[in-house]
Amino acid sequence: MPVDALYRNDFTLASCDAVVTSVHQDGTFETDRTCFYATSGGQPGDTGIARRADGSAIALAVTRHGETKDIILHVPAEGETPPAVGDRLRLEIDWPRRLKLMRMHTACHLLSVVCPYPITGASVGEEESRVDFDMSETIDKDAVTAAMMKLVAEDHPVYVQWITDEELAANPGIVKSKNVRPPMGMGRISLIAIGENASVDSQPCGGTHVRSTGEVGGIHIGKIEKKGRENRRFRIRFDA
Repeated sequence: MPVDALYRNDFTLASCDAVVTSVHQDGTFETDRTCFYATSGGQPGDTGIARRADGSAIALAVTRHGETKDIILHVPAEGETPPAVGDRLRLEIDWPRRLKLMRMHTACHLLSVVCPYPITGASVGEEESRVDFDMSETIDKDAVTAAMMKLVAEDHPVYVQWITDEELAANPGIVKSKNVRPPMGMGRISLIAIGENASVDSQPCGGTHVRSTGEVGGIHIGKIEKKGRENRRFRIRFDA
């Protein structure tokens, strides 16, 4: 059975109980359910611990997908002993790290609102993120920062809506990424909506986000780099 990826419906879930369903030769293991986000779409996978019934803990270095998106692999840190099939675990995310990634990922969405150009690449980090746009225009980074912080100050709600593969196929314009299409074939696709009735933004995304733009906090554009005649790289950073 596919794993029940709890984070898809609740980004704030920091821990959950799970049962080990598979252990691989490299020590990675699968569970029946998980709150751990697997590396995808430019957002790193979660780290944390898997606590056994006896209280001992397995440090988890990262979470990633297997051969398909419905396989989520928890990767023990070097030197850790993996669990056994059937073990009951308490999965606990490194929450401070995840929260930073959620704030940054939401900030990337705000940047795409302020700069409505096709996205050619993105990477979410704990202290800095980048978004690449297919654009040739010269734009002032302080003006972009001010526009993003205006959206932060307005504290718009951020939430998930769901559409079918068919609805996405009928509305291809909602995809902002120029080179990467949302994964289809699982029956439904998540949209990250910002603002009442998605008044600020709505786009397909499987990452994790904060509950309102106000939770993003202080951010700014640290640098805008020219990466080609029609490509600009924006670097988003947290305020000190």
